[in-house]
Amino acid sequence: MTPAQTTRLLPQAYRPLFAHAGFKRLLPALAASDLGDGMSVVAVAWLAIEIAPPGRSGLLLGAALAAYALPGALGALLFGRLLRRLPAARLLAADSRIRAVLLGCVPLAWATGLLHPVLYVALLAGSSVLHAWGNAGRYSLVAQMLPPEQRLAANALLSSSVSASIVIGPALAGFLAAVVSPAWLIGLDALSFAVLAMQVGRVRVPGGEPGSEAGAEAGSTSEAGSEAASEAGTGAGTGAQGGAVTGSDRPSAGLQLLRGQPELLGVLALTWFFNFLYGPAEVALPLHVTEDLHAGAGLLGLYWALFGAGAVLGGLAAGALRRFPLWPVTLGIVAGWGFALVPFGLGASAPVTLACFTLGGLIYGPFTALSYTLFQERTPAAWLTTVLAARSAALLTAGPVGTALGGPLIALMGPRGVLAASGIATVALAVVGAAVRIRSTRRPASRPVHGSGPCGGAARP
Repeated sequence: MTPAQTTRLLPQAYRPLFAHAGFKRLLPALAASDLGDGMSVVAVAWLAIEIAPPGRSGLLLGAALAAYALPGALGALLFGRLLRRLPAARLLAADSRIRAVLLGCVPLAWATGLLHPVLYVALLAGSSVLHAWGNAGRYSLVAQMLPPEQRLAANALLSSSVSASIVIGPALAGFLAAVVSPAWLIGLDALSFAVLAMQVGRVRVPGGEPGSEAGAEAGSTSEAGSEAASEAGTGAGTGAQGGAVTGSDRPSAGLQLLRGQPELLGVLALTWFFNFLYGPAEVALPLHVTEDLHAGAGLLGLYWALFGAGAVLGGLAAGALRRFPLWPVTLGIVAGWGFALVPFGLGASAPVTLACFTLGGLIYGPFTALSYTLFQERTPAAWLTTVLAARSAALLTAGPVGTALGGPLIALMGPRGVLAASGIATVALAVVGAAVRIRSTRRPASRPVHGSGPCGGAARP
């Protein structure tokens, strides 16, 4: 079967993406790095337990997991002055190279007997310090490479890759860990980032230079970028080619722009609270399995496997949603996930809650792609990496805060009650979001940042 025949088998929304040479080259490398990260979810924790001093495994485990994620929030704020002006491709490549080198040191140190717990935590922390910028570079690069009508489908593929890695990565790591040390699995993750860095260097975007910020929309967004920056109180202005913005090199520049763009701030607030309310459910589910259902790890794994499978299918379906107004769809996803959790609190049997959790994954699947598409379409091109880095930094705090709250809530309400309360609160979040959205659309319309929305309609769906 020829490549052209294979492309015709794809849904209509995805066919143009695989006709784009740059995106077609980049996607496998991104998927490989996602799979490597999925394996590292297990490998990082497992290796921490192996090298921890007697009686200190819990402390090292918590430190290792925190070091693998949280420094990205600090990096987004501390390195804004240095990184804001870099093209998206260079940001993604820099993050990939740092992760490749520092994660690659883990198996080398382990093999030579030098992997002290302090060194392990330091290597993990260093590898994640540019995570927010690398993630911002990923989605900014896609926005530069593709026209607006193709971005939602591209975001859907990227988010589905992450969802698939959550299902496949840990299972593959568990299989391989029976043969090799988890240190070597972290080495495979490092290798995947080395491949990604190499592939990013081969990608060209409109403008002729690898990773150039001068995308196809740069000229059309320059005036809007200047206005948005002025509203944000930064005194910024955007060049004719969407280049660097004067005054935008402050670490908080992205957050300042968000404060001047109510719609983007609303998307960020909705996503933050959505992730925050998910945190207690993540803590409650294992205890629900053991205490309420009196089952073991197999059932817990089945819950997450079915959720992940649903999220992959839902994420792929997001490409077909570009014809619908994205705000109502996004709020519907939030409410749908909340309703999927309510049966847990009603004493439903395991088969019923398994079906609900699968449906919840299917409903949740498109959310990430829709959220990124709203940011890509509403943000001036010259500000996109800065705003997405600020978004990543803010969201990195939501899950841990919600997870920390889960323990005390479980002590008060029990696992089943926490799952139900999380669902009801999430539905309430969607209702509040809809009310705020309706109220904002009734105000006199101001000129939008872009003339058209991600679905080809008005900028305010």
